[in-house]
Amino acid sequence: MFEERTAIQVSEAVKKVMEFSREGEKEYIDIENADGRYLAEAVIADHNIPPFDRSPLDGFAVRSEDTKNASGEHPVRLEVIETVGAGGVPSLEVKPGQAVRVMTGTIMPEDCDAIVMFELTKEIEEEGRQYIEIKRTFKEGDFVSFEGEETQKGDVLLEAGSRIHAGVIAVLATFGYKEVPVVKKPVIGIYATGTELLDVGEPLEPGKIRNSNAYMIQAQIRQAGGEPVYFGQLIDDFDLSFNAVSNALEKVDALITTGGVSVGDFDFLPEIYAKLGANVLFNKIAMRPGSVTTVAEADGKLLFGLSGNPSACFVGFELYTRPWIKKYLYSRTPYVETVKGSLTKDFPKPNPFTRFIRSKTDFADGKITASPVGMDKSQVVTSLAHTDALVAVPGGSRGYKAGDEVDILLLNREGSEVPLKDPLKTRKENE
Repeated sequence: MFEERTAIQVSEAVKKVMEFSREGEKEYIDIENADGRYLAEAVIADHNIPPFDRSPLDGFAVRSEDTKNASGEHPVRLEVIETVGAGGVPSLEVKPGQAVRVMTGTIMPEDCDAIVMFELTKEIEEEGRQYIEIKRTFKEGDFVSFEGEETQKGDVLLEAGSRIHAGVIAVLATFGYKEVPVVKKPVIGIYATGTELLDVGEPLEPGKIRNSNAYMIQAQIRQAGGEPVYFGQLIDDFDLSFNAVSNALEKVDALITTGGVSVGDFDFLPEIYAKLGANVLFNKIAMRPGSVTTVAEADGKLLFGLSGNPSACFVGFELYTRPWIKKYLYSRTPYVETVKGSLTKDFPKPNPFTRFIRSKTDFADGKITASPVGMDKSQVVTSLAHTDALVAVPGGSRGYKAGDEVDILLLNREGSEVPLKDPLKTRKENE
């Protein structure tokens, strides 16, 4: 059944989706399994780092006043009274004219205030005693790592929503997080529509194509931090499709369907939304590719109706679904990051709607450029393998030339706090 649709702007569509964003629940997992997850709490230092004054290198702990007259012509000789390794504690009082051999990380002997590295000493043994000679002066604090100089107790080290990687793991381990508070992954269901779809392992048949969207979307969900659940394909039968969508909604935090949102005879999703009593947030966006992207809400859960065309499906996920997932994971920067840059190739195609061009970026001399990749058609697949950005050009423009300034949306980045804005015409000939 044909349905009149009114296109809304991209920024308005993003806003409508994010009005139904929510934050996930917290769970605790072992630190060994925390890589790639997102913190559900801020990490606050419960002690100083370093926890005590210590030596940052292998050398000798000395009293700086003992070196004040040292020179190449008149080296100062100090007696080495003991050796203390990392984790050990000095046991002897250091008197004038004495030193302690220390290793990296060793706590500073109470009476010493400087470290002399091995390379700046000459070691001497006389009558069973160990000595060093020093040919330069040292000041109080030289080569000493002081308590709390890196981190003070109470410092906020990591914000909630931070993605956990190797460096974060190091911090968590330093502060004793055997069990790490993380956000539960949002479970995102996926249904592909269309009886023309073959599974990836099936041979091609006349009139059939392999289902690339389901596998692509699963990867995009994982990259965003979610947990994909692929339910399979919806066949061209309304009742079976409705029951499948209705049942899937009970098992997930959000549901993605690919295809079935246009106006063809077998595009059942608009009718499914109606029978569910869902609130359709929008069913047309002033964008290419993916103008038929539809999002509906049922009992607080979002149904993302993405295009069946691969490139349009990819773009729809990046613009609308990814920010929702990132917000669920407590991210303060859920939106795709947009920067100004320039095109390296002409893009002569006129744009009645905002167009997102699959592109590859390059950084040189402090500037960013973007090169369109492959054919700019919504059904194209191969260009996605080389895409790391989307160039956004405004509706109403007559095309762009190499060197023109454009908005570049950087994919696979942590994101931005600023919601996506609709690109504006920037060239005089387009005004």
